[in-house]
Formats: sequence, C-alpha cells, structure tokens
Amino acid sequence: MEQGINNYPIIVHCHLRWEGVWQRPQQFLSRLSKNHRILFVEGPLLHDRNEVPTYSIAPVPQFPNITVMQTHFPASRFNDGPWVDKERLRLLKEAINGPLEGEFENPVQWIYDPMATTAFAGEMNESALVYDCMDELSQFKFAPPELISRERELLSKADVVFTGGRKLWQSKSRYNKNVHFYGCGVDVPHFSKARDEATELPEDIKSAGKPVLGYFGVVDERLDYELIAKLVDGHPDWTVVMVGPVVKVDPNSLPRHERILWLGRREYAQLPSYTKGFDVCMMPFAMNEATEFINPTKALEYMATARPIVSSPVPDVVSNFADAVKIAHSHDEFIALCIKAVEEPDEDAIERGIQMAEENQWHMIVAKLEGHIQDALNEKKKSGAASSRGKSRLSRDLATA
Repeated sequence: MEQGINNYPIIVHCHLRWEGVWQRPQQFLSRLSKNHRILFVEGPLLHDRNEVPTYSIAPVPQFPNITVMQTHFPASRFNDGPWVDKERLRLLKEAINGPLEGEFENPVQWIYDPMATTAFAGEMNESALVYDCMDELSQFKFAPPELISRERELLSKADVVFTGGRKLWQSKSRYNKNVHFYGCGVDVPHFSKARDEATELPEDIKSAGKPVLGYFGVVDERLDYELIAKLVDGHPDWTVVMVGPVVKVDPNSLPRHERILWLGRREYAQLPSYTKGFDVCMMPFAMNEATEFINPTKALEYMATARPIVSSPVPDVVSNFADAVKIAHSHDEFIALCIKAVEEPDEDAIERGIQMAEENQWHMIVAKLEGHIQDALNEKKKSGAASSRGKSRLSRDLATA
C-alpha cells in the first residue's frame, strides 16, 4: 500500500490480546485496516525463564493489512520500569527496521495502554499520537500504580483523544483540549443473526431450561456475583447462562448451581447463536470502581438481537441507553424486571433498541475517528508550515541586520 495523507500506517499499543475477546480495539482496527497498514503491538508476555527479551510477528489471515507483534520478557525483571521501557522500544525498532522495514514510516501511534507511553511516545517519528481511552484502567484490579502518571503524560502529548464513555470524556477533557466521546458501536448484520430462523442454537444450551437469562462478555471483578446467585434462588424454572472467559477472579469463587452455566469463552462468530437462546439479555454489573466509567459494548449488541435487556445502573448505561434498557437499582428490582421481561417483553423498548443499534454501527464511528485524526494531521502540518515561515523570516532579518 503506497502511503498517502489519508492512508497513513498505524502502530497500536494495546493491553489486550488480538486473539482475546473481540472488543473495541478489534472492531475499530479491523475496519481501519481497509485503508491503513496496522501493527498491533500487544503488552509484554512474562516468562519464568531469565532470558533476553524477544519478539515475534504474525499476520492476521482475515485482515491482510494487520500484523500482530508479541514481546516476551523475563518476569524477574519486569519491576525495573526504565529497563522494560528501553527494551520495549528496542524490540519495536528492531521489527520496524528489520522484517517490517519501510512499512511503518511516520506512523500514527495509537495507544490503548497508557503504560506504553514512556517507551514509545515521541520515539517513532510519528505523524500523530492518538489515545483511545476505552476504560478507566487505573481502577481495575492489579493496575500498576504508575499507570495514572503515565496516562497524564499521554494526555499531555496526545494530538487527539477518544473516550469510550461520556463520564470518561468529562474526566479526560480536563487534561487535553481535543477529546471526543465515541461510545461502543455494533455490527448489526452480525448480531441480527439472532433474529434469523436459520440460526441454530449451540448444543450446550439447546436443552437449557426456559426461560434463559443470558450474559456474554468477560467474567471479572465488574460482575455482581451475589446478584447472579440470587437469580436462580426461588426461580426453579430459570437458567442463567454466562458466556465468557474468567479473568482476574478465582473460578472457584463463582457461584455454583446446576442452573448457572459457566460456559467460558466462545468465539465472536458464535455470539448471535447463543443470544438467540436468551429470553433476557443481562448486564449484571457490580457497582464499584471498575464499573464507574464503563460503557459496555454488549449493550448495543444485545439491542441488535431484539431481546429485552436488564442492567445494573452503570452511569453510562443510564445516560445512553435507558430508552431501550431496563435499569435496576437493587437486586430485588433486577429480579422483578427479569420476571416482567420474560412475561411481558416491552416491544417498544426492543424496537427503540434496534433503531439505536442501526444508528451506532462501527463503520460509522470509524469514519468519524478518521476525520478527527485527519484534522489533527492537517493542524500539525499547518503549524509546521507556519513555524518554517517564521524561521525563514528570522533568518532574513538576521541577514539584513
């Protein structure tokens, strides 16, 4: 791909794995790859063996313009921040000047992980620095203490900032003048398969007792496990289906019951078929620090499946989706809303949800993101030209003097 002003290459620094749960980074970047060559640099993988850090790169078969880079570090030295930053930069430059030579000159650097800031910001001859803030990572379990200071550094240097939530936008706008709120989007054609008669239910829920209250997404500290346990208490005909990988919580601590099915991770392609088997789609989030700023991607995905939705009162769900989602402010209200959703689904709310999904598709958001980046590139080019003219005038004045 020959580089022009509108098809700049992008180097992404992300705390998530490309092959992990399909989330905001994959949704954005898979679409951006139609016009841009992308290097997706994952956070370091730690190993017990005490060896020199190494890297590997691999193409993504479904998206020919995307390359994934993984780095491997000895766990024993990972608390040495300056050394880790130096080695991360060394490995990336080795890849850029080696097997990827000529493919990522003057890139846009796109950061999800503020911990990458010190190593890479200003070090790759980038044409612009973008921060896509999808979560308040400092409030997540096991967040490194220096994450806050590194994010402040990133916010001070970024040419454009995107946030995944309205509350995040309010927070980050204090530190950068060019911040834009773009919440979650949805692949409507994909998730509308849940409405298709031809879509088959997965074998592992075909025999689940009805009604089914379902969830898909990461199973972590953001979920309210006491609420999940209560859903099957006193409702012997209900089945709770939880689809998603268990992360940062002890699997042995999950509530166990014959009518709570912890199915683990399933591929993104399978989610519509699972959702087709749900009578109610749930967002049973705990109200804690980890959920204060989240804007759940699954909200619009649920809407596209035309299922009734019940959620905890997560601030961005309340402000963005209350027209289509039933909001519960207590465990008892959550259960009552589930009962009503099973017995008398609110068809008007479901229709509003379908319309909301249609209006917030990923490709529409990506086009707007590209517009903001292009504006930032144009502004930098204009500033650079003005600076050059100023230097030329100064040189002429000195020569005349």
